[in-house]
Amino acid sequence: MVRCKLCMGESGLQERISAIRERIATAAKRAGRRADDVTLIAVSKTHPADAIREAFALGINHFGENRVQEWEGKRAPVGDLRAEWHLIGHLQSNKAAKAAGMFHSIDSLDDFALAQRLERARAELAELRKLRVLIEVRIAPEATKSGIEREGLTVLAEQVSALNHLELHGLMCIPPFLEDPEKVRMHFSELRALRDDLERKIGKRLPVLSMGMSHDFDVAIEEGATEVRLGTALFGTRAAVR
Repeated sequence: MVRCKLCMGESGLQERISAIRERIATAAKRAGRRADDVTLIAVSKTHPADAIREAFALGINHFGENRVQEWEGKRAPVGDLRAEWHLIGHLQSNKAAKAAGMFHSIDSLDDFALAQRLERARAELAELRKLRVLIEVRIAPEATKSGIEREGLTVLAEQVSALNHLELHGLMCIPPFLEDPEKVRMHFSELRALRDDLERKIGKRLPVLSMGMSHDFDVAIEEGATEVRLGTALFGTRAAVR
């Protein structure tokens, strides 16, 4: 049985959203930026459709899911919402066709063969709107982390930029989880530097830096994040399966 505080009316979601927005504004101000420069993506993985609907009613319109199969199972009850749906988890190649039709943005692209599968699927859908993609960069030498290595970033960006049905908007990263957010700062700074260098190399503006999660998003914003992905800070502890 799944128990979820949100389903029991104990979420305090409005208060959490207000607190998060205040922190975003404060961090942006420290960096000489505006709060409006930062998009809040609510990480709704493992949370029910009711939680998404409640967050949407409170002004959140970007949501991130980790798995195609999970989103496929819960999207129907929220299909009427004018929200933007992001895939933020690793995408398996055999799920690419489904993902191309179920999400507005694939934020974890790390392979050209995968990009080609998305391109073909999007073309078959005859969708006028291009599929937004971010390239995930592996900025930490952790075996469990996915993402393109720095050395292959330029080539992949050039290849993706040449596709007709995908639109490359920027970069994403998942740094190591460290208790002290200051120790993660260098990874955010590195992603920004990689993005700036990539823009010069391929001659294309890449406005999006998706970096920063519940425990370190303040630092990420200070280092240039334009999108932060928050789950626990927004929805609270994830639902436990019993």
